[in-house]
Amino acid sequence: MYNFKEIESEKYISLETYRKNNQAVKTPVLFVIKDNLIYVVTGDKTGKIKRLRNNLQVKFALCTIKGKVTGELVSGTAKILTEEETKEVVKWRGKKYGLFWKIVSRLDRKKGKFSAFSIKITE
Repeated sequence: MYNFKEIESEKYISLETYRKNNQAVKTPVLFVIKDNLIYVVTGDKTGKIKRLRNNLQVKFALCTIKGKVTGELVSGTAKILTEEETKEVVKWRGKKYGLFWKIVSRLDRKKGKFSAFSIKITE
């Protein structure tokens, strides 16, 4: 079983999502862990959400702010959350990241309204 305790205090994961032609796209994202699931908040008009609508399979690993992978790559399945679930995840993210989150959330708002998804590990 995956050890979430080892990564929950980290700031970034490199999220790998897939285009329609199966080409991988890696993006560093902020994340929150709750109940053995990883949650990510982003704008609803981002490429991540567009790619997840076509393919819910993902991979992730710990990374730096610039996306340099520093941990092991893990496979998972994403689930795009409802508007109500997204509101809850936004609160969790705010608690984890504090002032930094407020800055990031202003940038995310330029990418549409908030959207969130969970990642369940499949390995």
